[in-house]
Amino acid sequence: MTTTASPVADARMLGLAHYAARGLLEHVLARHGATFLEQVALRAAVTAESPQTPDGLVARVRAAVKGDPADARAALDALRARELLAADGPHLLPTEAGRSLLTTVAAESGPLSARVWAGIPAEDLAAAGRVLALVADRADRELAALEG
Repeated sequence: MTTTASPVADARMLGLAHYAARGLLEHVLARHGATFLEQVALRAAVTAESPQTPDGLVARVRAAVKGDPADARAALDALRARELLAADGPHLLPTEAGRSLLTTVAAESGPLSARVWAGIPAEDLAAAGRVLALVADRADRELAALEG
């Protein structure tokens, strides 16, 4: 009898899990004409403790996805064009339509996410959480050093 060893967590496994879960979210977002980066930018505006300038939102998006600032700005422009974000002086604020989109996407993606995570023992989730937090912290430090 052959037993299959559990896969070892590494960058490839992390990437595969990330893109599998992201694929689910992108499927939901596509039904609403939104992209992943637009959702990240809109969520950054909604969850900010204070009103954000476009530069502030670009920084928050970049901190979340480590992407090109030009891509973050394009996402903000798309959100403004769809009236999901609106200018208020120097700030960009989420509109009621923007908040509604996030609520709808959460409601539609929630059951998918629940099925993905269902049945995973709490101690496994805690261990994975500790490892992922450590990996994210180390990767952030390495990226900061590269960007000097």
